[in-house]
Amino acid sequence: MADLPPVVMNEQTHRFEVTVEGQTAFAEYSLLHDAIVLPHTVVPEALGGRGIASALIKAGLGYAREHNLKVKPICPFVAAFIQKHPEVQDLVHADFRAKLGLAE
Repeated sequence: MADLPPVVMNEQTHRFEVTVEGQTAFAEYSLLHDAIVLPHTVVPEALGGRGIASALIKAGLGYAREHNLKVKPICPFVAAFIQKHPEVQDLVHADFRAKLGLAE
């Protein structure tokens, strides 16, 4: 993964964002009282293959951990990322554990 600018949490748009080469990639989120929902991740085609989506997801998961929130991974990319990274699987909300093949 190339050096990327920092991912920022844009509270006005409800997105974790990073701008590279004038293009913005983002992971949408919504906050609940005890969880964060991650429904959609977008990386412009020209920026693909650089690990940008993973950086966005790591930022969202890091926020969840820092704020004691459980994650509701609706976005297929987020779900796949979590399945590949056991170190973040404890963050998954109980309602989504079975969908991801994780122990209850």
